[in-house]
Amino acid sequence: MYQSSAALKITESMNKNRANKYLINDILDASPQKLLIKIFDFAIAQSKNGNLEKTNKALMELISALRFDNEEVSQISIGLKKLYEFCQEQMRKQNYDIVVKILTELRQSWIAALSS
Repeated sequence: MYQSSAALKITESMNKNRANKYLINDILDASPQKLLIKIFDFAIAQSKNGNLEKTNKALMELISALRFDNEEVSQISIGLKKLYEFCQEQMRKQNYDIVVKILTELRQSWIAALSS
């Protein structure tokens, strides 16, 4: 019984490593736009799971990607930063549905903006 459990764990580990290699290659080959959507996907999934730490990490990545180098971009970035910070606050309050809704709508808006 022990050997089969060990074999199962090794098999699971190998499959996980293959998935990780695929994910790593997918991320390394992704455009900045695709990476942005992947971060949204991750943040949405983690907020659905109620994972405060991982959602916060994704939100911090989104915040760090904001640009403030000219007035027009800066105004948009300030608004997005406030939304991301609101999402962080709502995660702390365990209002996961609000966070999922906001991030999903932002993701859809980014997809529309990036495809035009």
